[in-house]
Amino acid sequence: MKKQLLSFKFALCGVWNTIKNESHMRFHITAAFYVVIFSLFYNFSAVQWAILIVLMGLVMALEVLNTCIEELCDLYTDRYEPLVKLIKDGAAGAVLVMSAAAAVVAVIFFWNIDIISSIITFFATNILLLVLLVMSTVLAVIFVLLGPVGIKNAVTGVNKKQN
Repeated sequence: MKKQLLSFKFALCGVWNTIKNESHMRFHITAAFYVVIFSLFYNFSAVQWAILIVLMGLVMALEVLNTCIEELCDLYTDRYEPLVKLIKDGAAGAVLVMSAAAAVVAVIFFWNIDIISSIITFFATNILLLVLLVMSTVLAVIFVLLGPVGIKNAVTGVNKKQN
């Protein structure tokens, strides 16, 4: 049991490393958050929920793998290598393909003018929730751009480039 718990710890460290260092992963997390929030306005079936959850997981898992591949390539060489570029581009391309597929599914699932209109009306008539939505959007942009380490450094006044 101890070995399995350590495996989970190491896996979580890998995910956390990706969150800390990759703005694309933070974007995927933010997008998944808003997908879940706006899904609450829809009457999705269990299958639709399963598809959304699997797609969000696949995109984020591919982002973790892409980060691992990039780090491994960087460990291999610190100068330009055509084969390393091909490998890195291919790994990034895998994330792009899955993200595009997820976006298409999202359009299929969420493109309902009546529900979109009711969401707009809901927030227009609930000013406090609209303010919270706008604030969450601002925080999401900061999270994507700075990441947890950048936010911590900004809040504590630590300069990242100090030696």
